[in-house]
Amino acid sequence: SETPLPRYERGAIGAVSKSIDDLKRRAIIDVAPEMIDNGGLRDRLDEDPEGMAALQDSIREYGQQVPVLLRHSPNEEGRYEVVYGRRRVAALKALRQPVKAMVRHLNDRELIIAQGQENSARKDLSFIEKALFAQQMARAGYDRKIICDALSIDKTVISRMLTVADTLPQKLVLRIGSAPSIGRDRWLALVKRARGAELDVMVQAAQGESSDQRFEAVFDALAPARAVPAAPRKLTGQNGAALGEARPGKRKMVIELSGDGREFGDWLADHLDEVHRNWLETKA
Repeated sequence: SETPLPRYERGAIGAVSKSIDDLKRRAIIDVAPEMIDNGGLRDRLDEDPEGMAALQDSIREYGQQVPVLLRHSPNEEGRYEVVYGRRRVAALKALRQPVKAMVRHLNDRELIIAQGQENSARKDLSFIEKALFAQQMARAGYDRKIICDALSIDKTVISRMLTVADTLPQKLVLRIGSAPSIGRDRWLALVKRARGAELDVMVQAAQGESSDQRFEAVFDALAPARAVPAAPRKLTGQNGAALGEARPGKRKMVIELSGDGREFGDWLADHLDEVHRNWLETKA
């Protein structure tokens, strides 16, 4: 029988194998863009053609500076799916240039978590885009802990994200767009204003060149109606003499006596109990 390898040799071989695996994981290869499909969940609302054109110009001039992450396609041998870096893949496909990529063996759960962790570190994704990404994860059956880990966000923030994504109609959110300047509190305020509003009215209100402007247009259109204060009433006495005016408010009536009414005001203050008693008798 063969003599078993000494423990230190097995350890050395294991370490070398691990090092080789690590090198493979970090290796960057060129992949034909036509062999790459989108994978995971949608994370952007706006197509942003201007941004895509700028990205293509940058890659054309300086080359692809940052590799994308791919996984081997679970459906077709020899093909790949994007974990993150979709815009770079699209730009390189338009330029007909190979894609510099790292490739991992990831199952669906690992793909979603990797995509979520990448998204949580990106500052160009807006609140609503991250909220919709969290919603897609929830609908795919992932529990809150996994969603929190994937986006590096605590349960309270995830809960608020899902409140916005689940409450506002998708048609309205897609019409508004990414709204990069609009944060969590404003979206939550829109949720409150949108309750009971008709979808067609909200969608029609979403007008503006930018998604931020469309959000503000909807937000303003759903503002609660303000009560119009009643016009002051002129107070006149015997023979039409001007005594002052009464200004009705929501919680009080302000009576101002001036001019000819000033002396009457002094008398009224002294006899107010009698006037009030007479008024009560009229209500009896």
